[in-house]
Amino acid sequence: MSKNDLILPKDFPKLKNDTFLRAARGEDTEHVPVWCMRQAGRYLPEFREWREGKDFFETCRSPEICCELTLQPLRRFPLDAAIIFSDILVVPQAMGMNVQMLTGKGPTFTEPLKEPEDLERLQAKVDVQKELGYVFKAITLTRHKLEGKVPLIGFTGAPWTLMSYMIEGGGSVTQSKAKRWLYRHPEASHMLLKMLADVIVEYLLGQVTAGAQALQVFESHAGILGPAQFKEFSLPYLRDIARRVKDRLKEAGQDVPMIVFAKDAHYGLEDLSESHYEVVGLDWTIDPQSARERTGGKVSLQGNMDPCALYAPKERISEIVKKMVAGFGTKGYIANLGHGLYPDMEPENVGAFVEAVHQHSKLLIKQM
Repeated sequence: MSKNDLILPKDFPKLKNDTFLRAARGEDTEHVPVWCMRQAGRYLPEFREWREGKDFFETCRSPEICCELTLQPLRRFPLDAAIIFSDILVVPQAMGMNVQMLTGKGPTFTEPLKEPEDLERLQAKVDVQKELGYVFKAITLTRHKLEGKVPLIGFTGAPWTLMSYMIEGGGSVTQSKAKRWLYRHPEASHMLLKMLADVIVEYLLGQVTAGAQALQVFESHAGILGPAQFKEFSLPYLRDIARRVKDRLKEAGQDVPMIVFAKDAHYGLEDLSESHYEVVGLDWTIDPQSARERTGGKVSLQGNMDPCALYAPKERISEIVKKMVAGFGTKGYIANLGHGLYPDMEPENVGAFVEAVHQHSKLLIKQM
């Protein structure tokens, strides 16, 4: 038994910087908080060093390594939140599917779902403590090791995004095999989406028990759906997850802000702002002022700089950030990218992005 097995989800260090949590709830802050999707990633040389020669999902199953990778970006940048290092595909794994991370190919399912009968292969009732306990241990360990520096975000993939991976067998440009199910097997599709939602609810609650202070739900493949399909096969499950998680947390006297990030689902912005989430994450294709108007002040917003803007010189990054922060306004706003960091990005430019958010938002707040 390692010493980390003895670390329990209690007596966590007092939180010193709650800017991210206050912004998520729409409260006043001294500066706009900032974090980056995939901030623990291959753009960092120390991350590549730790990951070298190790199987990806083996890494995900090591609480000690996940903790180290989560902390790495915080040693470099004054970020306002940490997000646990893990992967959305641990949920299909917990349901009995075999997923491997192949070099040059990405996530690959050895036996993807082909027909509705294949649903019988899945473990519908998942003991999340048994199957995903390694994620919970990583969260608990990281909460202690953060020493209250910033809040820790837990996360999951959303049902439609996970379903598309499980049917496609990996990444896909068109998602045509998964969308075929929606048209040809709508009932089986709903059955699978409900199974996933049930597991996700327990998984998210387990993350909060383990120490997560906020939760993000990634609907990364929302944009491949049109408005009608989004309303039928994505939105109801996003709402159901948030409602059930919130209800259960309320019963336990807990309140944890939740973020929904439905990439490319511009048509769903109004609906997403009425879906029990405190924060709606945005990709870079939405204008900040337009997003504010369309969400009507019901939610905080997160995003949305184009990740590729980080290839620009630092001065240009600062200009882009200044315009972005002015567009969103400083209240009820969490700065982020419109998607995750890419492996070939310069850490110095990520630092320039973080610094620019703090600098420009402090000036704007002073002028108010």
